[in-house]
Amino acid sequence: MSLTAETLGATVLDDTLLTFQRQKELAEKAIAQVSDDDFFRTVDPEANSIAVIVKHIGGNLRSRWTDFLTTDGEKPTRDRDGEFVVPGETSRADVMSVWNAGWAALFDAFAQLRPADLLTVVVIRKESMTAIAAMHRALAHISQHVGQIVLLAKHYRSADWKTLSIPRAR
Repeated sequence: MSLTAETLGATVLDDTLLTFQRQKELAEKAIAQVSDDDFFRTVDPEANSIAVIVKHIGGNLRSRWTDFLTTDGEKPTRDRDGEFVVPGETSRADVMSVWNAGWAALFDAFAQLRPADLLTVVVIRKESMTAIAAMHRALAHISQHVGQIVLLAKHYRSADWKTLSIPRAR
């Protein structure tokens, strides 16, 4: 295959999508290992629970990836502060539905993106950047939170943790 702007752009889109998919799978494998009690638990009063992080990721993804190329990624309908509150009557399924809606927005957006879109100027919180810069920003943000989910899940499971990567030689 000869390298052209089109093939390079397609490769960037494919690789970015694959990395997002892997982050989603990693988080979901960690989440699957924790009980509902641990899903909603915090390690201290200032910390976020896995549920809060999951809800925040879902809200962030939905806002950023809905009409990705045409509207500010910080939608006026988003309640960012509300993402950090999980009322007592909230179920795990309720939180996971926010997660799934966010990922659906991302996957829908990627299904529409073409290599020529990578240099389109998009806006997030009134800050202009290329679509590829916004993708990298989003991927870094999501990866940070996925790491938090994995750390908390591993902490809660302790010796019962099932590794998500290559196990250590024993």
